[in-house]
Amino acid sequence: MDTTLDAPPTYNSAKPTLSQRLGVEFLGTFWLVLGGCGSAVFAAGIPKVGIGYVGVSLAFGLTVLTMAFAFGHISGGHFNPAVSVGLFLGGRFKGQLLPGYIVAQVLGGIVGAGVIYVVATGNPTYSLATDGLAANGYGAGSPSGYNLTAALVTEIVMTMLFLFIILGATDWRAAKGFGPLAIGLGLTLIHLISIPVTNTSVNPARSTASAVFVGGLALRQLWLFWAAPIVGAALAGISYRFLTGSTGAETLAAEAQSISLATTTIGEVTSSRPFNES
Repeated sequence: MDTTLDAPPTYNSAKPTLSQRLGVEFLGTFWLVLGGCGSAVFAAGIPKVGIGYVGVSLAFGLTVLTMAFAFGHISGGHFNPAVSVGLFLGGRFKGQLLPGYIVAQVLGGIVGAGVIYVVATGNPTYSLATDGLAANGYGAGSPSGYNLTAALVTEIVMTMLFLFIILGATDWRAAKGFGPLAIGLGLTLIHLISIPVTNTSVNPARSTASAVFVGGLALRQLWLFWAAPIVGAALAGISYRFLTGSTGAETLAAEAQSISLATTTIGEVTSSRPFNES
């Protein structure tokens, strides 16, 4: 009787290239805008069976949850310029990658909004001027008329808390494998709170995507949906290590991290298996 134990599997996986990282950041942000803003445009207002604020909130959360699980091991799963900035300031992400990530995220979002626009205009009752494209705004651009101060505070606080969730859920000391779930549910809750105030941004790429097509007031107010999320993300990124005693960054798999301990995190890429960079 052969009692020889099977040898553990071996992997010959190359470290993701920059183009691969940027490609999945583009795709992830495309999905976020298509799923989140698309649900608002197509499904939120249908009489009797529309999904409403709750459904839209869930849709945004699900886009991040699914893409973080799908591509977190490739790019870190940011899909949001504010997240990239916050992770950089929190010691989880290399600064030289920031410009490329932000460009990929913005372009992915714009393409996602373009798909929504093309589909929406296939309905003869749709009007960009009146139905919009889930653009963010304050004052006349707010779903419930909230002013500039309310919008500014909301976006800073919501983005700061979103980054705390991301940093905490992907801390090496946290429970392994649940990061995307916590992050997706966190984004859902953020939308439940803040859709009436600003239509919820916490993501400059998502705001830019809608504003490019809607134009007018959405473009004029776009500055806030870059400035406020980045400020909120920066506050979380800088303060996280002081609140918790560590940046929370785990050892990179490329540095021979044990396969049994390695996880996929949002931030700098780690993997469930070691890279072979030879």
